[in-house]
Amino acid sequence: MEEIVRLGEISCPSGTLVVVDGGHLGLWSGDRSPAEIDPVLLGVDDPAMAADVLNSVDFAVVGPDASAAARSFDRQPGVMLHDIPASRAAELGRMFEEHCLAAGLDARLEALPNREPHARRARRTAVEGGGSFLMYGVPVVVVGGVPSDHHLPVFASRVDLGDGVGPRWSEISVRMSAAEAESSVPLGDIGVDWARVLFGDAVALNAWQHDEPVDGLADVAFWGAAAEEAAATFAAPELGEPGEDGVRGWTGLAMAEAMEKALAVQSWKEETGRRMKVDFRPHSHHWQIMREVRASEVETGTVDVGDARVLCAMTSWGDGYFPVSADLDASGAVVAVRVSFYDGTA
Repeated sequence: MEEIVRLGEISCPSGTLVVVDGGHLGLWSGDRSPAEIDPVLLGVDDPAMAADVLNSVDFAVVGPDASAAARSFDRQPGVMLHDIPASRAAELGRMFEEHCLAAGLDARLEALPNREPHARRARRTAVEGGGSFLMYGVPVVVVGGVPSDHHLPVFASRVDLGDGVGPRWSEISVRMSAAEAESSVPLGDIGVDWARVLFGDAVALNAWQHDEPVDGLADVAFWGAAAEEAAATFAAPELGEPGEDGVRGWTGLAMAEAMEKALAVQSWKEETGRRMKVDFRPHSHHWQIMREVRASEVETGTVDVGDARVLCAMTSWGDGYFPVSADLDASGAVVAVRVSFYDGTA
């Protein structure tokens, strides 16, 4: 039997809701070109590969049969192909041309003069009726028409799978209204690499600070087999954060001091070969929300970014691709947006 749990609430002043892996928001370009994002954040440190990524191209599928061609080509959602590395752009163009010739479709790829920012992708997708797009290969889901004048509750359904697995979420949903759902439409999948899902206003995410502190401060935390020895060596107290028993470190330090302590503990760990995890935590929006997640019995946190409230929850299933759907009332208005994790068949 499923249990319904209220996780919190969000607000969406722009009326456009983004569903995304919260760990990837450092990649969100807002209204800037995605080319301005440091390739190191994508795990790319080779200079040649970094240049290839920075010079990526966005294509629009155009022509009388654009929708059918994009759908049958089946590389990305919709009629846009984003973030194509420069070295693959010409090859992709040839492949698309051959595909259209073979299928008898009148369509072509047209390179955009500038890459489409992530916020613009979200707005366009919402106007087109909702769906998904890729952010550096990570699927993100967007839906428009979300109530903008009041807070929206977020619920989760929990099922106990037994056999040592324990309770997990079967779905998490944002409720837009109390109307009955008459139908449901798929919006696409979200890609999760950080075991968490975030519901946020498309405009508010432009002001999201993923790694930069909002107050100039940072924490240093460490835990593991050698934590007590390191604590004695560096005179580090218990961190004192809710949900982090046994974690040592310092809170509320100036960034320079926090970095100095983090590097000292990390160097000691590497030089001695001790087993321990060291975490440098600037007081960013991401830190704020994950601080609440760690302290929460249901692994959920919220943070206000501008006029919007954003909610992040751990999936309870780890990483993967999870389908997102919109429930509609009899008039076609969205009454809920749902992320599904378990359908009872596995």
